[in-house]
Amino acid sequence: MHQFFTSKSNRLWTIMAGFFVANALVAEFMGVKLFSLEKTLGYHPVDWSLLGQGGLSFTLTAGVLLWPVVFVMTDLMNEYFGPRGVRMISYLTAGLIAYGFLMLYFAMGLEPADWWRTAHIKPSLSPEAADALRAQVGDYNTAYSVVFGQSLWIIIGSLFAFLISQVVDVAIFHRIKARTGEGKLWLRSTGSTLVSQFLDSFVVVFIALYIGQQLPFVMVLAISIMNYLYKGLVALVMTPVIYWVHNAIDRYLGPELAEEMKRVAQGDKK
Repeated sequence: MHQFFTSKSNRLWTIMAGFFVANALVAEFMGVKLFSLEKTLGYHPVDWSLLGQGGLSFTLTAGVLLWPVVFVMTDLMNEYFGPRGVRMISYLTAGLIAYGFLMLYFAMGLEPADWWRTAHIKPSLSPEAADALRAQVGDYNTAYSVVFGQSLWIIIGSLFAFLISQVVDVAIFHRIKARTGEGKLWLRSTGSTLVSQFLDSFVVVFIALYIGQQLPFVMVLAISIMNYLYKGLVALVMTPVIYWVHNAIDRYLGPELAEEMKRVAQGDKK
């Protein structure tokens, strides 16, 4: 046991896996909030027309703040621990996300304390301000259920999209590395992310909106394209971050151990 915690490769796996799971879980729960990217940046919504659908803008889930970190961690774990390592942590994460939503479902069914429904008001507020806030928020238990009670189709779509994109990312990453060798980290990392997030963008929206809410297919397709434009841009912007973290990991492991782990990871085809 002592050797496990002192091994650099084991410590690296523990840190990366923990960071991966934490970011994916928090991103899922944050994702219940939709926000306007343009308004957040201080601009008016773009109001684009695409495939005959007007009024399209960059309306995204708050989870996009953390999903880029998951993309980076996926490629770095792929680099040092191979396909089996990424698949194992991906399946574990998907199971924990499902477990988290199940626990939230039970939590929403708990009978709330009467005083809790309206008591969560800052004591520093004036009575008038407190009453106004209570009127705006309403019943805290109802608000809790509205925030965390996501549609079943959104949950299903999110889990399927996550697993599909992870499996595809692993395959493309190693296919590119087999052809280009150790160099061109930007190509295998950004390239695999661009393809996997293309699938992620369309799968989650198709399941959640087309199957779940039965929106017109053309509208769902237009929304998916808008989401992918954002994710594709973020994938490109995150490329320097991948190099920075990659170099930091190499320095931590040392040249010999880093090269050995990459060699073993690249030979892991299972």
